[in-house]
Amino acid sequence: MAPADTLQRTVRTSSARTDSARADATRKDRDGKAVVGFIAGLVGLLVGNPVLGPLAIVLGAMSLRGGTSRRGRALLAIGLGVADLVVFAALALHAAAGPGGFSWHFA
Repeated sequence: MAPADTLQRTVRTSSARTDSARADATRKDRDGKAVVGFIAGLVGLLVGNPVLGPLAIVLGAMSLRGGTSRRGRALLAIGLGVADLVVFAALALHAAAGPGGFSWHFA
């Protein structure tokens, strides 16, 4: 076997490993977006509904579009994001019906 053949085989093997590592990194990135979207939606039910709700929806949709292995988590992120916006709308309507003002009170 010629040294050039060995070198070409080594380069092809190295390239395949690099492509595999790159694919793993992008899959982990999509899975991470699903998890972060889920957490944002969950926390958004308590605080920051108008910010965390849309963030959860966007991250869940990006994760689904990319083909995540955590499809259920991405769908939950979208559902919780929508729930965040519904809670925000309900609180805003309740505050508008009262004497005025819109704020959260924990106690």
